[in-house]
Amino acid sequence: QVQLVESGGGLVQAGGSLRLSCAASGRTFRSYAMGWFRQVPGKEREFVAAISWSGGSWSAGNAIYADSVKGRFAISRVNAGNTVSLQMNSLKAEDTAVYYCAANLDGAANTRLDDYDYWGQGTQVTVSS
Repeated sequence: QVQLVESGGGLVQAGGSLRLSCAASGRTFRSYAMGWFRQVPGKEREFVAAISWSGGSWSAGNAIYADSVKGRFAISRVNAGNTVSLQMNSLKAEDTAVYYCAANLDGAANTRLDDYDYWGQGTQVTVSS
């Protein structure tokens, strides 16, 4: 089992920044991929960013992003891979959502929800315009 706990959400003005963190505990493996998704009421949960283990590292080159956040958000892994962060800059009102982190045990940084095995409870991000 893997437990994921998100933190760092809150209220920010448009153009501002927030940094989300997701701490993994339990049966953790450095080779699994981690992703961030978000959801607003009445809409499907959507992919934001993911990072995989490749070539012996979680370098930025192993990250993928949704087009809507590319160039503004950055995903990274620290703490021997047990924490994944999402740095969100130049935030827009349309970024308002509950953000969820997820773990994919087969190691692939995919965009599909069904590929992820474990999920956190989510953290609210609200961007005021």
